[in-house]
Amino acid sequence: MAGTPTPSHADDLFCHAIYATWHVVNRAYKRHLSALGLTYPQYITLVLLWERDHRIVSEIASSLAMETSTLTPLLKRLETNGLVRRERSKQDERQVVVSLTPAGQALQSKAGAITACMIKDTGLDHQELEAMIATLRKLGAGLSDLGETADKTTA
Repeated sequence: MAGTPTPSHADDLFCHAIYATWHVVNRAYKRHLSALGLTYPQYITLVLLWERDHRIVSEIASSLAMETSTLTPLLKRLETNGLVRRERSKQDERQVVVSLTPAGQALQSKAGAITACMIKDTGLDHQELEAMIATLRKLGAGLSDLGETADKTTA
């Protein structure tokens, strides 16, 4: 962009701020999730299933902006821990449907407390959180659009 100065220090790069903040957020969630035996990616996967159970693996991966090859081992661990069940779709054998087990459903009762603690720990008010979420979505959408354009031009 013409006229916009290019940062020369890591602390001035938005990617550095996001990366560093992600690690802080991950550690903060870890304090709450370790008692449940969950990692953050496992937790957010369960959150998606609590919203709507019986999802196809590719749909979960898309919601998480994750490759299915990355999601599959995560789902296998959740299945080994008795929290989800993976089954081939009866309508389309190529698709794998992920469903919560009773143990996975039971964990949902603890999710509200975790979210409330995390919100409190941010020190941000409701408006600030909403504005940040909107900005992050806008950033993600813009970069996603660029990534798809780059994928098409390099193909």
